[in-house]
Amino acid sequence: MDTARDAAPGVSSLAALLADAGRMTMLWALMDGSARPAGELALVAGLSPSSASGHLARLVDGGVLAQEARGRHRYFRIATPETAAAIEALASAVLATRELRPRPVPVSRGTPIPLRHARTCYDHLAGEIAVALFARMHDRRWIRIDGSDVALTDAGTEGLSALGVDLTQAHARRRRFACTCPDWSERKPHLGGALGAALLTTCLAAKWLEPTREARALRVTPLGERKLSAIAV
Repeated sequence: MDTARDAAPGVSSLAALLADAGRMTMLWALMDGSARPAGELALVAGLSPSSASGHLARLVDGGVLAQEARGRHRYFRIATPETAAAIEALASAVLATRELRPRPVPVSRGTPIPLRHARTCYDHLAGEIAVALFARMHDRRWIRIDGSDVALTDAGTEGLSALGVDLTQAHARRRRFACTCPDWSERKPHLGGALGAALLTTCLAAKWLEPTREARALRVTPLGERKLSAIAV
């Protein structure tokens, strides 16, 4: 059996679903881990309700989105963390291909500063803060990196437990425990997987990070500046 050929149709089907600009706009709006109604997603993408409904149905059928009924409304969210990681990786790849073009097409504006500094990437932390933290954790041997896999060392277990990160719950989740996730603004990895989600949960609960009015953007509080900069140093 040609396993490479056997796997190709699934990849092609997913790529076709992500190739449409309107669908990608709706998916990007869900990258904060939220669930949103069809009408709101239609407005975000600039689509008619009927057109958005058709696109959303295709994304649900393709396993990219999950839907749930709340009263008379249907809410949509990204189906899995792996799907969110793929979308983030595509955004990073777009930036990489721009740099390789002999005459790159100028973009209308750069990455907004609040998003670049700290933001959510589905259910974990991204941006400058996340990339710097990931690098320090690696330098201090809190984590080991093997390709896209991340393993937590004894030092990392001790350090994150001291911060209040619930490692037991992270291990119990039915998903990848820890992995690298490409950061589309910094072009370096940050921490993904259940461990990345647990770390973000801790930061929010401790008021080191706070949501802002801008979707996905996070504000680092004065306490958070001190606490986050002291991790793995």
